[in-house]
Formats: sequence, structure tokens, C-alpha cells
Amino acid sequence: MSRRRLFGSLCAMVFLVNFGRVVFAPLLETLAADFAVSVGSLGVVASAAWVGSALSRVPTGWLLTRTTRVRAVAGAGSVLFTAALLTSFAPNVPLLTVGAFLMGLASGVYFIAANPLVSELFPANVGRMLGVHGMASQLAAAGAGAVVLGVLAVGDWRLTFLLTALAAALATVGFLAAARRADLPAAGTEDRDLLGATLAQWRIVATGIVVVGTVGFVWNGLFNYYPTYMEAKGLRPGTAKLMLTVLFGAGVPAFVVTGRLADRLPNVPLLLGVVVGFAGGLLLLTATTGLWPLVAVTLLLGYVIHSLFPAVDTYLLASLPDHHRASAYTAYSATAMLTQAGGSAVVGRLSDAGVGFDAVFSVAAGALGVVFLGLVALHATDRLPAGRVPTEAGSHRS
Repeated sequence: MSRRRLFGSLCAMVFLVNFGRVVFAPLLETLAADFAVSVGSLGVVASAAWVGSALSRVPTGWLLTRTTRVRAVAGAGSVLFTAALLTSFAPNVPLLTVGAFLMGLASGVYFIAANPLVSELFPANVGRMLGVHGMASQLAAAGAGAVVLGVLAVGDWRLTFLLTALAAALATVGFLAAARRADLPAAGTEDRDLLGATLAQWRIVATGIVVVGTVGFVWNGLFNYYPTYMEAKGLRPGTAKLMLTVLFGAGVPAFVVTGRLADRLPNVPLLLGVVVGFAGGLLLLTATTGLWPLVAVTLLLGYVIHSLFPAVDTYLLASLPDHHRASAYTAYSATAMLTQAGGSAVVGRLSDAGVGFDAVFSVAAGALGVVFLGLVALHATDRLPAGRVPTEAGSHRS
């Protein structure tokens, strides 16, 4: 029961750190109007959150070879509190970018410490519990647009970050209280060599980087400009903003359903299905017009892309041995996150240069198709690590 309470506090924490990372997307147009700049130029702000999330991961992995997961998670909550408070007072775009970077920093620290902790708290149900944890994160993404609309109805954008800071402080205190009462696992105590673990597990780390780095790059550029893209397709501004909520909302069940599937299906075919599904859905989106067809394709895209995260996390965390888990996961996560972080900036620059969203995402879908074919070829020749398969469901710990 004590582990369940700790898990509940982790779900509250992940909601907040992910909210801090995605809240800039529904605020881009409001921020552009307030600071008198173009929406495209603010792509750097959204990217800064993801760069911060990427750059904090290797240092966090190194810290985890010397401190506990609990202390790192608590540190992430403290950083989020400070970053959100500072962002609420940002007087210009450069300082807003710094605030976004620091909020991303908090999320990177959190995910590197918390995801291995969740897998170790519930070793018999890694996929299912990572799925529930991911669903809590996704609820923040799905609700970000609605929260922003609600806050803007009673105040300005700065109030959003003040409320985030307050919630982060309360959640961090609650997490520490739950951790003191919990029966914490001993797994990971021998994980003391970040580079050695990465080299020993380089094949599975590289596979995760290729999948999440490429798909995530495109996804980052897509969701941060989704309301603007929907307006370009003829939807009214209010409806276009709500489409972002639809996109993220479709991912809520994806975490739980795909997490359960990842415990039961061979991991690599599941990952390949997600890659080709996202590429096909993105290509379909570029050819779609009209409100209800766009809603249908948005639901499909949202579900498929959010299936990626529980699938790949289960692939790594359920397969990596205790003495390499956090360090190897750090190497994968940091590199993949840094690779995908520039998606918003690239799409923003192309948009400002006059390249249409349909053209940008058509090319992106084609590039992902090439990645998919390459992965299929490697899998067919047994050059990809198999990860966990159903017959090994109870024996992935070493």
C-alpha cells in the first residue's frame, strides 16, 4: 500500500512537470501578442523547454550513480517551482526563453529519476504502471489548452505560471511525505557507471534513440504549431485551439492500453507499428480538410503518437538489467530528447519563410517512412535487440 501511495504522488508530480513542458504551445499566440513578435519567432521558446529537458538528463543520470531516485525527484519539483515563478515575471522574450528552458530542465530531471523508479516499484507490471504514470502526464498535455483558456478568462498568461509554481511546491512536499513511509526497492544500487552501462547496452540504447529521436522531432514541430496549422486549414481560432486538446486527449487511453500491450506483445513489432502508424496518419492529415474529418485524423494521430512512449519505455526499462537500467536509460533519453528538441524551431523558421505546413509535414512523413523501412530491414536480419517478449514477462530482472 505504501508503494501505491508513493506512485500516486509520482502521478501528481508527472502531471505538473509535463504541464510545464507543454503549456507554451497553447500560449504561443497570446505571448506573441503581448511581446509584439510573430508566432513563428516564438518557436525558440517552445524548443527551449525541450532542450532543457534534454540537457538535464545526462547530469541527472550521473547524479543517480551517487544519490537516490527520491532525492532527484524532489529536486525536480523544486526546480519546477523556481522556474515557474521566474517565468511568471519574465519581462521579455529572452527571459521567457530562459524560463522555458528551466521548466524543461525540471522535466528532464524528473523523467530520468522517476521512470526507472516506477519500473522498480512494480517489476511484475512494468508496462501497465508506466502506462498509468504516462497517462497522468498525458492528462496535463490534454488539459493544457483548457487550463490556459480558463486562466486567460480570469487573468493574464502570467497567472498560469504562478499557479504552476504553487502546485509544484505542494506536490513536492506530498511526494517527500509519501517517500518517507514507502518500502523503497533496492534495485539500482549497483548502477554506478554511466558510461560503462551505456557501452554495454549500446544496441538497445541506439534503437530507442533512432525511434524516439526521429518521430519525436516531427511530433515536437507538429504539436507546438497545431492550433496555427488548424487555422491554416480553415478552422476558426477558438476551434483550432481546441483541436490541440483533442490531439492530446486521444493520448490519454493510449498510455494505458499500449502499456498493457507492451507487457504482452513483442516490443519491436509494437514499436515499428507505432512508427508507420504515425507516418501514415501525418500524411493523411496533410490531405484532410473540414472540421469533422480533421477531428477524426487528429484523434488517430494523438492515439498513435502517445502509444510510442509507453512502448519504448517498456522496451528499455523492462529489458535493461538492474545494474545498468538508470544509466543506459539516461543515455537513450538525453540523446533522443536533444534530437527532437529542435522540431519546433525548424518548423517555425520554415513557416516564417513561407513554406506551408502541408508541405513541411508531407516531407516529414516521407522521411519517417524511410526510417521505418530501415528499422524493418534491421529487424528482419536480427540486428535490432528484441527487447522483452511475452514468454519472458516474468524474467526481465537480473
